[in-house]
Amino acid sequence: MSRRVRILTTVATVLVIAVGAVVLAAARTDERAPARDADSTAEPAVAVRPNSHRLSDPAGARVTLVEFLDFECEACGAIYPAMERLRAEYGDRVSFVVRYFPIPAHRNSGRAALAAEAAAEQGGFERMYQRLFETQAEWGEKQFPQDAVFRGLATEIGLDMAAFDRAYNHPRTATRVQADFDEGLSLGVQGTPTFFINGKKITVTGSRELAAALDSALE
Repeated sequence: MSRRVRILTTVATVLVIAVGAVVLAAARTDERAPARDADSTAEPAVAVRPNSHRLSDPAGARVTLVEFLDFECEACGAIYPAMERLRAEYGDRVSFVVRYFPIPAHRNSGRAALAAEAAAEQGGFERMYQRLFETQAEWGEKQFPQDAVFRGLATEIGLDMAAFDRAYNHPRTATRVQADFDEGLSLGVQGTPTFFINGKKITVTGSRELAAALDSALE
């Protein structure tokens, strides 16, 4: 089976699962997540900000794929391997961007996003992003804080732990995560994963539609 067929098959399966991942805009169960700032989305909402995290950013890329994700979301975890293969195949032509959208019902999704953002301050975003998904089964769906797990991942990928701890606990880190979440809401994100291509939200019901959207944008 070709690599493209394997990618499409995996994506098709996961996108069906993702349909059920709907945000219930209630109070957060993750006490580390900050209260929403009514002015945080005063500017027009856009799919990509200058500070958005880019997993690939080829020079001259005409196509940008944005994924709003939740590190604790099972659908996001299931689609992660396929997204890595897509990035390997398209990464020389497409900018792959990820933004935080921690779903309120997930106890540790906000904390995982804090860990990723704290790692980003040391240039470790991509590696933390990968390890969070690779270890999701170990810490996901737990009903108590998993700070020690995230700190262990930071140690594993070689971060300066004093700097990581400061960033993880600093209010600006939580504000950064919340800003992505609020902007996602303004853009119509209701569940994860949600994708945008060149600023346009795409609704895909199968892998062929996702691949076709990328290929069409590249034409």
